[in-house]
Amino acid sequence: MQGRLQSFFSDFRVGGPLFELAGRVGPAMKEPNWPLRVTVMQQPIMNAEQVSAYLDEVFPQVRDGSSVIEAIEPMVARMRLPFSERNLRPGGTISGPAMMALADYAMYAVILGHIGPVALAVTTNLNINFLRKPAPADILAEARLLKLGRRLAVGEVTITQAGLDGPVAHVTSTYSIPPRD
Repeated sequence: MQGRLQSFFSDFRVGGPLFELAGRVGPAMKEPNWPLRVTVMQQPIMNAEQVSAYLDEVFPQVRDGSSVIEAIEPMVARMRLPFSERNLRPGGTISGPAMMALADYAMYAVILGHIGPVALAVTTNLNINFLRKPAPADILAEARLLKLGRRLAVGEVTITQAGLDGPVAHVTSTYSIPPRD
């Protein structure tokens, strides 16, 4: 069996775009050590424009034009919250609720991009760690799916700020996915 897997995967690069090979590659080795664990990267079935259009239709109260879905890629979505005075809190920093909403929205976008138009996928857990005070500027969110199952999706969101190195917040989140009929 191991020989068949080795020949099957010999055409794929380690760390290629569709497969993550979790074997170790030594300096003098041309192939990963065995046993090898392979994770198939699921491709999105909806792009950023399709998810945005769907949310405009079924969830218009969130789609007030303030947040923008910039990209949906395999297991990742990127969003931007353009700077607005309404997202500031006393002290001139972007408010925590604005960052939490962006993180939750980014997770919803990446999940919808991969499971399709399922309006009743809901947040079951969201944990946020604020790492530094963001200045009054655009906030960026990159949501990454860690696990996408039939009933649960688990992911993390890194929130950064335009022009600032490093994250301003880190979020972990779990979504419940309703059963398909």
